[in-house]
Amino acid sequence: MGKSTHFFGQPVYGQLIKSLDRDKIVEMSRQNGGEKYVKSFDGYTHLLTMLYAVIMRFDSLREIEASMTAEVRKLHHVGIEKVPKRSTLSDANARRSEKFFEEVYCDLYEQNRDRLSSDSRRNGCEEWIKRLRIIDSTTISLFSNAIFKGVGRHPKTGKKKGGIKVHSVIHANEGVPCDVRFTSAATNDSIMLAPSYYQYNEIVAMDRAYINYEKFEELTERNVVYVTKMKKNLSYEVLVDCMDMNADGKMEYREQVVVFRKGEVNHIARIITYVDTKKGKQPKLISLLTNDFDMSLDTIVDIYRKRWHIESLFKQIKQNFPLRYFYGESANAIKIQIWVTLIANLLLSLLQSSLVRNWSFSGLATMVRIVLMYYLNLENFFNQPDADLKILLAQASETPPEVTEN
Repeated sequence: MGKSTHFFGQPVYGQLIKSLDRDKIVEMSRQNGGEKYVKSFDGYTHLLTMLYAVIMRFDSLREIEASMTAEVRKLHHVGIEKVPKRSTLSDANARRSEKFFEEVYCDLYEQNRDRLSSDSRRNGCEEWIKRLRIIDSTTISLFSNAIFKGVGRHPKTGKKKGGIKVHSVIHANEGVPCDVRFTSAATNDSIMLAPSYYQYNEIVAMDRAYINYEKFEELTERNVVYVTKMKKNLSYEVLVDCMDMNADGKMEYREQVVVFRKGEVNHIARIITYVDTKKGKQPKLISLLTNDFDMSLDTIVDIYRKRWHIESLFKQIKQNFPLRYFYGESANAIKIQIWVTLIANLLLSLLQSSLVRNWSFSGLATMVRIVLMYYLNLENFFNQPDADLKILLAQASETPPEVTEN
């Protein structure tokens, strides 16, 4: 690619991490006790090494060291002065607190919230989108049950793997986590439904695992709207029951006002039942539960459907980054790798939102991985990736020079 129209004086990796302030990040590491007895492998170098490994989808410390050794001449341009040994990286993952990486993620997120929410191509433009938060969790399986308690058992052996549950909250118009917590896989999801976290007039969409009448009543008192899916075994008293029929005489919506009673809690809510039709599948009835009595039935259904954005996010992260193998066996090392994965996902999401050309996240992540250490202009190349291909094809079509014998 010697004649590249996108040649640049810094590798793609250096341009991708340009929003990371070295001095600020080292200070964060120092405040979390990560710079004690450190000679060269400071928090910034640790972060860049882990980011490199996660973006390249390496599965072991050996791969990380070998690849960085091969790119040793280029590492200086991204801020890494020396290739870390496997033992150095392993020790750092065990010793440097995962709280430092959490702070880096939160700081990077706060810096770029406006950029994330401005991408209407992905986020939609409905009025309620800006008020909608989505909460859910995903479980990452581990080989050992010693660190994080697993859930469920293998049907044949009776053994169960460990698992770390990643609880996340996203704003629907941003598409990346704004709040993340880690627990063992055996922890109930409802710990993330803390009414005090939500502000007046916000909307919360969630799965049925979060149903809790006491918390729902507190959300209602704070004027926070929730939308969730009904469980089948809920007991309630029906106060109002009506049904909307279409032109063919079939049910389109069923709307009920009900009261749930548990202890001293009497929670009044609205149940909306509709027919969900998906291509190639049998229609089925879906019942949603909400404390809002003003929004239209269609809007409530649309809000719940937006909940799948967080499922897509979990799928995106698991498919494009290495979360099957970990670079350390301690709880701290596992959490560090997940935080760095979230940072990598955030950086690529920011890149995706800044490009004129529409890229799928998977396609963009793959291309970034391929050209990560190439000296290309990041923005120009990803907006016009075919330009270099045309040059290469033109070169290939030229008649090769004749070989003359001396």
